[in-house]
Amino acid sequence: MSGSNPYGSAPTHHMLSVLVQNRPGVLARVASLFARRGYNIFSLAVAPTEQAEYSRITIVVDVDSAPLEQIVKQLFKLIDVVRISELDPRKSIERELMVATIKAGALERAEIAELANRFEGRILSVGEDAVTVSLDGSPEKLDDFTELLRHYGITQSQRTGRVALPKLDTATKALNTQGKAN
Repeated sequence: MSGSNPYGSAPTHHMLSVLVQNRPGVLARVASLFARRGYNIFSLAVAPTEQAEYSRITIVVDVDSAPLEQIVKQLFKLIDVVRISELDPRKSIERELMVATIKAGALERAEIAELANRFEGRILSVGEDAVTVSLDGSPEKLDDFTELLRHYGITQSQRTGRVALPKLDTATKALNTQGKAN
């Protein structure tokens, strides 16, 4: 259930969803654990969940730097960790947000706006010689968009890191639909 390389070769990442108690210092303790063990964090995102007392940390870690079993054992030693799930990319919904500023004169702005529109992105700000766009979607979608923007000249960019949840199975979708109708 490890993360996968888009070219179909061996997995390159583990994606973990870690439910933790929403307390000061929890993220620092988790990040410190990874640093002490020499595990390379590829992506890290954290936010409160639907229940205010919990936060969910999505961690994408390099397979080569960290044996999954060891990571899980170490995380469970932290008192604030409630649950850990490895998310299989084929059975998960993954999203990231990217904001990027691109060099753009008048002609390039129109091209970039059209490109953003095709990728379901948005223009956030327009200057004399640059434009700032935002795009959310799968990591692969953001990678593709970034590649197309490179020839314009990306002056700044920031990505949030992955957030992910397991996909709903068909039976769950049917139950949720029935529950809403009543």
